Amino acid sequence: MNKAFSVALLLLLAGSGVLAQSKAPGPNPPLVAVAASAVPAVQSQNILDVKPDASSEPGYATQTNGERSKVQPGNNAPMWRQVGSGVTGYSSLPKSEAPEAGNLIQPYVQYPGSRLTNAGEAWRQVRNRIILPYGGALLLIVLVAIALFHWRIGPMKVKDEPTGRLVERFTPLERSAHWANAIAFSVLAISGVVMAFGKFFLLPVLGSTLFGWLAYVLKNVHNFAGPLFTVSLLIVIATFMRDNLPARGDLNWMLKGGGILSGQEIESGRFNAGEKVTYWGGVFVLGLIVVASGLFMDKLLPGLVYERASMQVAHMVHAVSNIAMLCMFLGHIYMGTLGTKGAYEGMKTGYVDEAWAREHHALWLADIKSGKIPAQRSQSGAASQPVQV
Repeated sequence: MNKAFSVALLLLLAGSGVLAQSKAPGPNPPLVAVAASAVPAVQSQNILDVKPDASSEPGYATQTNGERSKVQPGNNAPMWRQVGSGVTGYSSLPKSEAPEAGNLIQPYVQYPGSRLTNAGEAWRQVRNRIILPYGGALLLIVLVAIALFHWRIGPMKVKDEPTGRLVERFTPLERSAHWANAIAFSVLAISGVVMAFGKFFLLPVLGSTLFGWLAYVLKNVHNFAGPLFTVSLLIVIATFMRDNLPARGDLNWMLKGGGILSGQEIESGRFNAGEKVTYWGGVFVLGLIVVASGLFMDKLLPGLVYERASMQVAHMVHAVSNIAMLCMFLGHIYMGTLGTKGAYEGMKTGYVDEAWAREHHALWLADIKSGKIPAQRSQSGAASQPVQV
């Protein structure tokens, strides 16, 4: 009877937590104490949400995984603190190919005026909150401005009737380089816009599955078109550099805005000052920046160390320079097609009518007639069909 009473008293004390309070916790607490104190806590709170109280355990922040596992088995918070601080672990990959293979995530950094932030998250915020919204707004502004210009002012036309005498404006080599570069640029621009902004206007229409496949295909197309754009860009730069050097009449053209608003064309050489700005700003400067940053992200530049931080910087440079170049080229594409009658035919066939050359590039035509610039000329329209102006 006394034995049964003792067992009942022992169970009563265990259920009330007396044993859990009277016995100091150790590495292996009694089973009864664990059942009485730990189980209710797990039932009332998700175990993934349980956060250790550093103030209740001196030296918690400096504990190793082995020390922590003795008190809280399965809690490897010390390891993740080391991962977050950027500690490098072991990796079998060679340092030359993967210098950060031993680092699971980028370390947290403190930027001026901001809270402690992971470097990867900081890059994501810059991309999603600055580059994409402001870059997209800039593209829309340019498109709207071009549409308004075409609506209110309209294309530039030749006042004189076609003469039937044709002047060679572009050689076969120049046209081949231009069209190769233009096609590669168009592929890169379309794929880049879809990858950057497609989630805003295509994802709701196509759905996640179809849009995912489209983005995957365009990403590979983008990577293959990049080398073609690089080679053709270098050829374009070398081919048209001489005729895009500063010359007489450029300053006057800039001061008068090319005569676009007044309707009176300003005399210019083979390329006017506006076309030269597009060449030096869009093709030469921005084009080389786009190519260099793209080759860097593809890891095609030898002798460089490719790390996450440098990749993130290259991505931001690539995105900003691409948006700026696309805005400049939108104006160039408009002026070369709808904005100037006869300009597209010149790049398509290589020839323009003499009336067109006199209206838009009078100084260039004068140099051809004087023999200063070699160019093929037809005496009449019999040799080839006249260009529609």
